[in-house]
Amino acid sequence: MTLIHIVLFKFRPEVSDEHKKTFIKELKTLKSLSCVKDGRLIVGSPSVTDPTARSKGFQIALVSYHENQAALAEYQGSSEHHRVTSTYMFPYKEDLVRFDFEVDAEDEYMCHFPLAQVS
Repeated sequence: MTLIHIVLFKFRPEVSDEHKKTFIKELKTLKSLSCVKDGRLIVGSPSVTDPTARSKGFQIALVSYHENQAALAEYQGSSEHHRVTSTYMFPYKEDLVRFDFEVDAEDEYMCHFPLAQVS
């Protein structure tokens, strides 16, 4: 089974671009956690939605894959996740949307893809 975790982040207007870049860099470190399925954690910014108003002001997105609900709970309860969110996000956020779902059995094959080699 695969569980997909999606989070959209919106920072307050006074938060600098430099802070947002640091947050993105720190979020990406979470892919090394064993509870992230095969290191599959993707962070994206900025939104390329056209028109941009459809992004509702959200500036950063995270998508991560987990083996099951217990792995997601381990991810969210980890000291690393707590450090990143409590240091770089919660004190600065305007809004946050989270959506988690289990992949249907007939779609599970789409969650199995070879990892690319990084050069």
